[in-house]
Amino acid sequence: MSLLLLRVADGVACFKVTIGILQRPTSRIRAYSLSPCCRHFSGFSVGHRSSFIQRKMSENGVLFQSRGKVLTVDTMNPAVKKVEYAVRGPIVIRAVELEKELKQGVKKPFTEVIKANIGDAHALGQRPITFLRQVLALCTYPDLLNDNKFPEDAKERARRILQACGGGSIGAYSASQGIECVRQDVAQYIERRDGGIPSDPNNIYLSTGASDAIVTLLKLLVSGEGRSRTGVLIPIPQYPLYSAALSELGAVQVNYYLDEENCWALDVQELRRAVTAARQHCQPKVLCIINPGNPTGQVQSRKCIEDVIRFAAEEKLFLMADEVYQDNIYAQGCQFHSFKKVLYEMGPEYCDTVELASFHSTSKCYMGECGFRGGYMEVINLDPQVKLQLTKLVSVRLCPPVPGQVLLDVIANPPREGEPSYEQFIKEKTAVLNNLAEKARLTEEIFNTVPGIKCNPVQGAMYSFPRIEIPDKAVKEAQAKGQSPDMFYCMKLLEEMGICIVPGSGFGQREGTHHFRMTILPPTEKLRILLNKLKEFHERFTREYS
Repeated sequence: MSLLLLRVADGVACFKVTIGILQRPTSRIRAYSLSPCCRHFSGFSVGHRSSFIQRKMSENGVLFQSRGKVLTVDTMNPAVKKVEYAVRGPIVIRAVELEKELKQGVKKPFTEVIKANIGDAHALGQRPITFLRQVLALCTYPDLLNDNKFPEDAKERARRILQACGGGSIGAYSASQGIECVRQDVAQYIERRDGGIPSDPNNIYLSTGASDAIVTLLKLLVSGEGRSRTGVLIPIPQYPLYSAALSELGAVQVNYYLDEENCWALDVQELRRAVTAARQHCQPKVLCIINPGNPTGQVQSRKCIEDVIRFAAEEKLFLMADEVYQDNIYAQGCQFHSFKKVLYEMGPEYCDTVELASFHSTSKCYMGECGFRGGYMEVINLDPQVKLQLTKLVSVRLCPPVPGQVLLDVIANPPREGEPSYEQFIKEKTAVLNNLAEKARLTEEIFNTVPGIKCNPVQGAMYSFPRIEIPDKAVKEAQAKGQSPDMFYCMKLLEEMGICIVPGSGFGQREGTHHFRMTILPPTEKLRILLNKLKEFHERFTREYS
């Protein structure tokens, strides 16, 4: 091993060479003069320093070796390399490049890139709900509490939140589990939603969006090695957060397939098949449900939820209910039923034993406040000792973003009838949800006029997940390029029409089928343009490759 020490001080550069544990006598240390304000060793330019040092080391019998990177693709955590997140994958990267090219004046067959790849409501033109932003503004800049432009009900909520913050500022850390008064309001919101079923604020954990809470809980659940490794059942198609988190944690992903022919319904017999097969190579321990569905947009019936709860009890599975789209219900006859409500109404046999964590977020529903990263989870029947470990785990991250907690509080404690902001709040909330319902209907209607595209009803959430027929010639060309057929399709759509959607392969799908996910969030007229462009593209694509 060779070591080179270089010290530059008072215009003198000193080299000291050590080989192994034997140190050369100090008399052998060479000194070379260096002008104090000059960037040269005597007679040597900056460009020649490296060869100078190597030559001098060679004279002392030391071989110069350049030091490689400590962190390389070969030495990094292998679990991270397995992580994939299609929602922000290669398609989106190319979409950003195309936007830059358009700004630089590069000619394209389109004038703008329409991003329909992600459920980011405000980015696609949805206006913030006034009351939410008023309370947030007051909490962010408390001097506005003296401004008569703000309604009194917004000021009351802001004062209450600020009083619960350290130093009366949302710039202070909160408790790791979240501000206590916010957790109290969330518990009361859950009680109202579930018809009076009690909710304990101590079972509420505020989080950086629902995603953070989901990953945190999975960290607690994943354990074991080999055949004892934790298996986690996830729906296919699924939201890629789940597969990405399981890859990072080294858990075993256990797929159960939703029934596309039955509007993406969940069938307990399919769950049973998945668990039985998984027990040959892992220990299934967790069952993840997304209701309403992402990317599939289905809304589960109460009977389906009851069947799932019975199955979880029989198989001793921990239930994770992702319910972030609970206000996004559009189809006639559909209704949101929380897993917690159904669990408690099934009686002590289930509500006293089945372990459940449910998740909600500020990012979806009528709010669309994605950037503030607010969310919560409620845990039911969690072992007290595990709960201590959960509290410790969230403490490592100090606290969720406090502005996100503020928004969550206002969502949980909105204007009440008779308060100054009530009518405007209800008007804005209803308008957003009605508009989404209309766009869900429009999307299904237009897609189903296109030969080769079949779209199930968008019962809820913010996406359609239509099935597309891709000609064999296109499949072979995709394979030659090393792409999945639906990735090939979506990339051509982006390059030719400027429309950014996500291939179904990024969410999972049955072998031999092809889909894409598209959000219904763009403004109605832009959505109509997008759908007609997609129709035009699919017809041309089919002709070209038939």
